[in-house]
Formats: sequence, structure tokens, C-alpha cells
Amino acid sequence: MRGDGRTFDQPRPLSLTLDFVKYPEGSVLVRAGDTVVLCNVTVEGRVPPFLRDTGEGWLTSEYAMLPRATEERTPRDVVKGSLSGRSAEIQRLIGRSLRAALDLGLLGERTLVVDCDVLQADGSTRTTSITGAFVAVVLALCRLWEQKALPGWPVKDQVAAVSCGLVRGQPMLDLTYEEDSQADVDLNLVGTARGGIVEIQGTAEREPLRRSQLDALLDLAEQGLQKAFAAQRAVLNPRLEKLKLPPLGA
Repeated sequence: MRGDGRTFDQPRPLSLTLDFVKYPEGSVLVRAGDTVVLCNVTVEGRVPPFLRDTGEGWLTSEYAMLPRATEERTPRDVVKGSLSGRSAEIQRLIGRSLRAALDLGLLGERTLVVDCDVLQADGSTRTTSITGAFVAVVLALCRLWEQKALPGWPVKDQVAAVSCGLVRGQPMLDLTYEEDSQADVDLNLVGTARGGIVEIQGTAEREPLRRSQLDALLDLAEQGLQKAFAAQRAVLNPRLEKLKLPPLGA
């Protein structure tokens, strides 16, 4: 058993609160244990210069952590005068992951701007952000669909993410901060509900990782993804069915 009472292959409880903020086109508060992230999506009626006059849309993201999301205060990037390398890497990951779920040609020349703000961090903030942000993106697209602003439904797959690692030689799913800080191997998996892999991020901290250990971690992460997909479907499918749109997992 782990410090929070979970078994090694058990993810933290995942909750998704829809429409948490009233102004964005899509808004979700996602909780994975003590990690809490607010995901908001804004629809803008323009695209980057490289997409102008192509008829295709775009999705981009921004990621930030509140100063007291952690035990010690972290200065805001705006105070430091530049975006931290970690934040830049994570927001690019979020954007890549969510674009993999969409047919951008059906967006029209619009940009979905995804803001992921970590309110409280206890490990796995990037994977929690991706899982929650996908739900917020679908909510924003539902708003556009209700306005009859889309020629077709752009969601082609589900996307979620999960962390895992080797802690004292034991594969563990959905690491807390304490577990992550002790891990010999840290791995994040972004995948789709149809079995595709969008991205694998893995690092061995001390000893090199063996192929058999990597396979075991990927199998564990796949189990975690299935539970994340189920949580997404539970909150989104009632809304999709109300709009007569294809339910996720159909």
C-alpha cells in the first residue's frame, strides 16, 4: 500500500466539474487527488499567420502554476520576465496532445486557446491538465455546435494522460509529488481512446531502464488511461447526447 492507501496500480480519484467559470466557452475544474487544475478554453476568430486563408483552425495552450500551488511560493513568470523552461515545455505538450484529438479542418479559421492553471500541485500536473483540458475543449466545441458555427463535428478521438514510475523498484500508477521525488524512473503517457500513443516522456534518474520495466510501466499507464477515458465519458456523454452528437466511446 502507498502513503494515501492506494494499491500500486490504482490511480487517484479523478473528478471533473463542468462549467466552473461562466465566461469561457469551455471550463473544467479537474481534481486528481490533491492536484487541482483549472482548464479554460477561449474561442478566438483568428488563426496564426501560417494558417490564414487555409480554412483550417488551430489550438494552442498556456500553462501556469499559481505561486502557492506548492509548499513554497514560486514567483510568477511575469515577475521573472520570462516563461520558465518547464512551463514552456508543458504547454507545448498540452497543445500537441489536444490537437491529436481534433480535425482542425472542421474548426474554420478559429483558434482554441487552452489555459491550464494549477491551483494546487501534488504531482502529475501536466497529465491532469491534459485530461481536464480535453473535456473543456469538447465543451467549447459544443457551444460552437449550438451556434451552428461548425460544418461538422471536429472531435475524432478522446485524449487523456497519466503518469507512472518506478519507486524503489515498484511500478506505480499516478504518482504524487512525494512518490515522484523518490522515483528511479518517471514516465508520462498521452494516449487516445482508440489505442494510439500521442507522446511518451520517460527518464531514468539513477540506473538505466530495462525494456521489460518499460513494458511494465506502459501496461500500467494503459490501465490508468482507460479509467481517465471513462471519467471523461461520464461527464461529457450526457451533454453530447442532448445535442445529438456522437457519444465518446461509441
